[in-house]
Amino acid sequence: MTKSAFTPNAGDSIIVRLKIEGQGLSRVTSRVAELNGHIGAIDLVRPLSGGASIRDFSIYTSGSEHGEEIIAALKTVEGVEVVHFSDRTFLMHLGGKIEVTSRQTLKTRDDLSMAYTPGVGRICTAIHQNPEEVYKLTIKRNMVAIVTDGTAVLGLGDIGPHAAMPVMEGKAMLFKEFAGVDAFPICLDAKGVDEVVAAVRAIAPGFGGINLEDIAAPHCFEIERRLQEELDIPVFHDDQHGTAVVVSSALINSLKLLGKKAEDIKVVVLGAGAAGTACTKMIKQLKVDNVIACDRKGAIHKSRSDLNEAKQWFADNTNPDGLKGSLQEVIAGADVFLGVSGPRQLSVEDVKKMAKDPIVYAMANPTPEILPEEAGPHVAVMATGRSDYPNQINNVLCFPGLFKGALDCMATHINEEMKMAAAHAIADCIAHDHLQPEYIIPSVFDTKVVENVSAAVIKAARETNVARNRGRNKFE
Repeated sequence: MTKSAFTPNAGDSIIVRLKIEGQGLSRVTSRVAELNGHIGAIDLVRPLSGGASIRDFSIYTSGSEHGEEIIAALKTVEGVEVVHFSDRTFLMHLGGKIEVTSRQTLKTRDDLSMAYTPGVGRICTAIHQNPEEVYKLTIKRNMVAIVTDGTAVLGLGDIGPHAAMPVMEGKAMLFKEFAGVDAFPICLDAKGVDEVVAAVRAIAPGFGGINLEDIAAPHCFEIERRLQEELDIPVFHDDQHGTAVVVSSALINSLKLLGKKAEDIKVVVLGAGAAGTACTKMIKQLKVDNVIACDRKGAIHKSRSDLNEAKQWFADNTNPDGLKGSLQEVIAGADVFLGVSGPRQLSVEDVKKMAKDPIVYAMANPTPEILPEEAGPHVAVMATGRSDYPNQINNVLCFPGLFKGALDCMATHINEEMKMAAAHAIADCIAHDHLQPEYIIPSVFDTKVVENVSAAVIKAARETNVARNRGRNKFE
């Protein structure tokens, strides 16, 4: 029997259709409760004669094994028949989560003649004569390619381009729902930097921006750098820079809430991959000088001889006091812990070693470096990457508005000024007097976020001369 408690999450929920007779309903609810399942809803499908009924139960579980355990138990309940059951998340994904729809109708011969041949030939000719007309006359002005090779998907690792598709589809939904930006998943069966760069360069004419996603380090650094050099549209690796922008937003507000100054704090970063690198670089722009990064072997310092090029940057630009040792050693006196590593890497004892009013961002998914229930009594601010806890540090706070702004001003690329403008715009969505330990970052559903970020990004792009100065309004 499952005994451990968990936080209900729709991602691990099932829906069970039951035929119930007599006192079966109370037996079902009791049995689910005994197994530590959480019933979210009970819906009547239809009544049957003799007081029986068909009902759908939405049940939150702690995972697939827990769900199977609950189903097996319900099959043994007197007066209850399991008609069928489904995993709600798998149901959502049946047939995929996105589709392509037409903005114009095709109901007459005239419609067809304008949308396709012969009329479309005139549009092709206009673009051929003036290539910049492609922004006016096609979807390019509002279309982003979400590109992956499937080598670093969520917390799953190198699972390949096919298995990466559901994540890319989800990201396309977020672009559209939050910012009105059209996006399409491009999952490449490509190995190595050259193949990925060549593929993206080849498809670039159809897109106004490139969102690189779930590409493993160190290849992701080189891929982004080369594409930024070779293309005249924004190229943005969200795992690096989207994470860094939102972390910076959270830090801005956390320090404001606690009355701490960036130049006075000590930050320990666990994880020296793509996200850890970008977060550290951006935190340093906030005037945080004392940053110590740790990998599996402990603190990164100049005396280590086992560092690759990416980690050598940490040795050259962080850890000003040359601290050595494990995470457990260097965490002492730290004001901020930033985890972009893996589950259960930080203990309560480690947190107790930190400075007064410590800040912990445990961002590993799905299991953070330390659970909020464990760290909570010992920290001033706690944040994770999960949606079922307060202070979710989620990239969706950044990339929809950032790309909307970049597309609207036709930016040639996304620079540091635009990213920092986005960070401050996200932070500014919460008024100073509204800041609380469990509210240092706005909700992903806060409608002000995309509007604020987009406007700030456009302003920064124009001030740094990377905008083509032809906002979308010119074409509408």
